[in-house]
Amino acid sequence: MHLTSATLFSGRLFRIPEYQRAYAWGSRQRADLFGDILDIHRSGREHFMATVVALARDARVIGAEKYTAVEIVDGQQRITTLVILLKAIEKSLVTGSKAHRDISELLVKDDDRTLLLLQTNHDSSSVFTRYILTGDIAENESQTAADRNVLDAAVECEKFVEDWKVQCDLIELVSIIRNQLSFVYHEIADEATVYRVFEVLNSRGLEVKWIDKLKSQLMALLFEHIEEGSRSEAVKEMQRVWGDIYRTLGLDSKLGDDALKFAGTWAQKTQPNRVSSQEDAAVVLTELAGTKLNTIMESGERLKLVVGAIKELDENVRLRTVTKIAHARFVATAILLRRFDATTRERLLGAWERVTFRIFVLAEADTRHKVGEYIRLGYAIFSANLDADEIEKRLFKLGSDYNLAEKLNQPNYWNNSYEGWAEPLRYILFRYEEHHAETIGQKLNKSQWNKIWAEEPSKSIEHIEPQSSGASYIHHLGNLTMLPPGVNSSLKDKPPVEKAERYLTSGLTITTLVGKNIAAKSAWTEEDILARGKDIDAFVRKEWG
Repeated sequence: MHLTSATLFSGRLFRIPEYQRAYAWGSRQRADLFGDILDIHRSGREHFMATVVALARDARVIGAEKYTAVEIVDGQQRITTLVILLKAIEKSLVTGSKAHRDISELLVKDDDRTLLLLQTNHDSSSVFTRYILTGDIAENESQTAADRNVLDAAVECEKFVEDWKVQCDLIELVSIIRNQLSFVYHEIADEATVYRVFEVLNSRGLEVKWIDKLKSQLMALLFEHIEEGSRSEAVKEMQRVWGDIYRTLGLDSKLGDDALKFAGTWAQKTQPNRVSSQEDAAVVLTELAGTKLNTIMESGERLKLVVGAIKELDENVRLRTVTKIAHARFVATAILLRRFDATTRERLLGAWERVTFRIFVLAEADTRHKVGEYIRLGYAIFSANLDADEIEKRLFKLGSDYNLAEKLNQPNYWNNSYEGWAEPLRYILFRYEEHHAETIGQKLNKSQWNKIWAEEPSKSIEHIEPQSSGASYIHHLGNLTMLPPGVNSSLKDKPPVEKAERYLTSGLTITTLVGKNIAAKSAWTEEDILARGKDIDAFVRKEWG
């Protein structure tokens, strides 16, 4: 059916189920929508918004009105944004006016003001529900990226409405949304059919993530091949699996892309030399699912496990420098998936980190190097169940042809350890801090380091001799230390002698040591910088050599 938004919203209640993605539109997509509305205003033409696919669930009678409750399978981003925009318009209309009443009654259906036109998923802080009911933008209550997107949408929609009012009448805006925005709407009562319709529609060039296509394919397989007696519970379980997947991923589509590619690579029957593409991975996982209940469910569960491991790796901020390399992430994810005991896992991840940091950061190898070796090892770790000792042995073999001493012995290697190198530097200084704290029997100050990890690395890297001095050794490794972001910016151009007292109270052992050195000599010289650089260099050689 080709429907205007007024007809689409009439007589229906929309729900976004838990097994769908959360609200993911950002400012760019909303700006495109606002631009489309402005084009309609200038041209007077109708604008086709999108295809919407919905699963009809049941009918509800509210007062004298009968509504069809539907679950949105495709098109939720546009519908959610339009609902938020309508609320922004309602807030700007005269309370009690006909237009105000019409929108209010459209958005909230029952007298108790609890039943919304649209019920969203993953609304952990009820920020969407509160906005539609009260118009409040609960800035301080967002807990997830999806919450933040909803609040940003509310702010941007209200700004668009305010700008519109300067030039045009709000009733005209309501009319455009109701009568000149249109959809191709598929409302299907048979749950078995709805996923195939989604799959067919989105094989025709519409932009849909491959991970979402895989979900629809697995759901369709359940309906096509599983007997009715077992199907209902299987569908509910598969929906729970995908609800968990989307909650774990949040709005980070890159993690979902990686998870799909990695899962598809491990599903290959022969040892690969590269990570699968998203499309190939979706195909392999669908084929692996087959037509039996246990294999279909295993395909979804397999992806869920990979998503969990990738998320765990991504949240380890201290490893971020080496997890940027895709084939390195593949190996680390394989180690996490093997569910070794904590001690073994840390040993293997430590070996993986040391080798990868040595190759791609300290030895400055191109990130395209050793792709095949990493992929084959990651495949063997997960698919061939290598034991821990063999994994460690193969990891160290990966880096055996990179002689770190030769690299570090090059003249001036540490002379510019800042420009274009802030993130590796932060990681080296963090590890150096760990080493120093352990040496003197002191606990690492996690509070200070959490502040450091939370910001861009350059905001925490302290030039002891300030950059404004113009000295030739400003960016030398020995002249760089760490401070929490606010403290770092407050010291800026002060000479080392004036900064020493603040260093002593920094809570960071390596920076405190610098403060003691300066205080003892009332100076910070090039000789001090080179001596400190030599000390850090020795640590680097021992740790990563």
